[in-house]
Amino acid sequence: MKRFKEWGLLPKVLIAIAAGILCSFFFPDALTRVFVTFNGIFSNFLGLFIPIIILGLIAPGIFELGKGAGRLLLITAGIAYLSTVLAGLFSYATCRLTYPALLGDAAVSLGNIDMSAHELKPYFVIEMPPLMSVTTSLVLAFVIGLSLIGIRGESFRNVMLELRDMVFLVIRKVIIPILPIFIFGIFLKMGAEGNVGPVLGMFLKIILIIFVMHITVLVLQFCIAGAIAGKNPFKALWTMLPAYVTALGTQSSAATIPVTRAQVIKNGVNPDVADFVVPLCATIHMSCSILKIVACAYAISLSMGLDVSLGTYAGFVLMLGITMIAAPGVPGGAIMAALGLLASMLGFDAGMQGLMIALYIAMDSFGTAGNVTGDGAISLIIDKIKQKEKQGAELEDSPVSA
Repeated sequence: MKRFKEWGLLPKVLIAIAAGILCSFFFPDALTRVFVTFNGIFSNFLGLFIPIIILGLIAPGIFELGKGAGRLLLITAGIAYLSTVLAGLFSYATCRLTYPALLGDAAVSLGNIDMSAHELKPYFVIEMPPLMSVTTSLVLAFVIGLSLIGIRGESFRNVMLELRDMVFLVIRKVIIPILPIFIFGIFLKMGAEGNVGPVLGMFLKIILIIFVMHITVLVLQFCIAGAIAGKNPFKALWTMLPAYVTALGTQSSAATIPVTRAQVIKNGVNPDVADFVVPLCATIHMSCSILKIVACAYAISLSMGLDVSLGTYAGFVLMLGITMIAAPGVPGGAIMAALGLLASMLGFDAGMQGLMIALYIAMDSFGTAGNVTGDGAISLIIDKIKQKEKQGAELEDSPVSA
C-alpha cells in the first residue's frame, strides 16, 4: 500500500480504468450504486470548488506576472500566449478535418450514451451549490489580478497568495488522490450499463491523433525559432530531448526547470536569458497541454452532439490560454484549471468532465514534455531579441553614432 501511494497519477488512473471495467462484470448493482453515489458527491464538490480554483490561481498569476519589470517580460508572455493559442487552434482545425472519418462509429456510438440519464441511481445526493458562477469567478480574478498590479499594498496580495497555496493544497491532498476512485466509478458505471466499448475505442484513436499533433507542433515551433535565431531547428530540437524525457517522468514543468535550463544553454542561449525565460515559460507556456484539452473536448462534443463551431471553440481557446497560466505544477493541474470553462463555455456535465479528466491524465506526461520542449524554442527567440537590443544600444553609444 505504501508503494502504491508513491506511484504517479498516470499508473493509478490506468489501473482505475482497467479495474472499473473488470469489476463491472461481477459487481452487483447495489455495490455499483455505492460508487455512483460517491461520484455524485465528488462531482458536486468539484462544482463547488472550481470557481475557487479559478479565483485562487488566476488572480495571483496575473499580478505576479505584472510585477516583472521590462519590455522583455511582456514580449515573452505574449509569445508564450500566442504559441499556446495557435496550438489550440491548430488542434481544433486538425480535429475538424480528421475526427469525422477517424472516429467514425466510435463517436456515433458514444453519442448514443446519455451521460445524464443514470440507469443506476445514487443512494442519495448532497447538494453543494457554488459560491459564484464560473464566469463571475473569471471576471473577479481578472479584476483583482490587474488591480493588484497597480497598488502598493501587500496585505491583500498576501491574502491571494495564501488562497493560492490553499488551492494547491486541496488539489494535491484531496482532488488528485481521489481522482482514481472517481474515474474507477465512471468506468464501473459505464461498464455496468454496457457503454464502455465505444468509449475505449474512441480513447485509443484520440491518443494516436494527439501524439502526431504534438510532434508536428514541436517541429513547427523549432522551425520558426530556428529561422528567427539562425539555428538548425532539428539540431536544437534534438538538444532538448533530455528535458522532454525528464518531463515524461516528473509530469511537472516546474520540476524539469533545471534540465530545461541546461539544454537551453547548450542551444547557445545566454544563461541570463535562460534564467529568466525558462521559469516563466514553465508557468505560462502550455501549448501541448491546450492541444490535448481541445482535442479531447472536441471528440466528446462531437460525440454528444454539442456545438463544435469555430466561434465556440475560438472563444474557448482564447480563454483557456489565459486560464492555463494558473495551472499548478502538479500532475493533472491543467485539466483542473480548465474544468470551469468546459462547463460554462462548452456545456460539459459531470460525466463529460470525468471522461475529459481520464483522457487528459492518460496523456498528461506527454503534454508536459511537449510544453517544456517548446520552452526551448521560445528561449531561442527571446535570446535573439535580446542580442538585437544589445547591439542597438551599443551602436547608439558608439563614437560613430555620436
